[in-house]
Amino acid sequence: MRITAGCQITYDCPQPTPMLLMVSPHPAREPDLVGPAELFFDPPTSVRGYTDSFGNRCSRIVAPPGQLTISTRLTVTDPGTTDVHAPAAWQRRVEELPDEMLIYLLGSRYCDTDRLSETAWSLFGQGPAGWALVQNICDFVHERIRFGYEHARATRTASEAFEERRGVCRDYAHLAVTLCRCLNIPARYCTGYLGDIGMPPPYGPMDFAAWFEVYLDDHWHTFDARNNTPRIGRILMARGRDATDVAIATTFGPCTLSGFSVFTDEVPD
Repeated sequence: MRITAGCQITYDCPQPTPMLLMVSPHPAREPDLVGPAELFFDPPTSVRGYTDSFGNRCSRIVAPPGQLTISTRLTVTDPGTTDVHAPAAWQRRVEELPDEMLIYLLGSRYCDTDRLSETAWSLFGQGPAGWALVQNICDFVHERIRFGYEHARATRTASEAFEERRGVCRDYAHLAVTLCRCLNIPARYCTGYLGDIGMPPPYGPMDFAAWFEVYLDDHWHTFDARNNTPRIGRILMARGRDATDVAIATTFGPCTLSGFSVFTDEVPD
């Protein structure tokens, strides 16, 4: 199957404003691209690309004064299968983990492990390890948080999501990642496109999606506490410790977001 996806983001800038953008597909999905991933600026703006320390494709620009519209479009081939389900996946002890995995056990800006460690062990410390443990965490987070776009708050941490019991997909991911790290499972935050392919209507408004990956049996596995069911057609854009590392746009100066839309659609045969 083929999936087309993209976004349109508009900013009003009172002065020249440097921006860091993560609006390109992750290198892991580049072999699936049908043609180039398109990136447009109106008015035309110079852009410089680089790859960050997490392996994400990034773009640097200086937005001109006035209104700037950023548009993207891509098409990928996809096997049309759901997220891999591997209930036998096992968990390594911390002392056996590869060195590069240790960063995904540490607290970060939105994943405040120090505030949730005691809670995590009291809730899950006597249960199973490995895949079953991560699934138990997803079940808990899925039930704990009430979803609603009106609940979005850019500064909410995992512990605040735990206490407030409301949020959007990034809050589900942050809380699940934090609980996994507290229980010595390396976990990283992911963002990208996820449409409603294979799901029954009614369909909600389209937005960028957040999910997470855990390191079990020497592989990274996808989990999604928000939907808590295997899904079809994820298009990864970026991975990192939390939302700070994978923000769609980071602005270095005053500006106002005045327009935002996302689309993800299956291309008819």
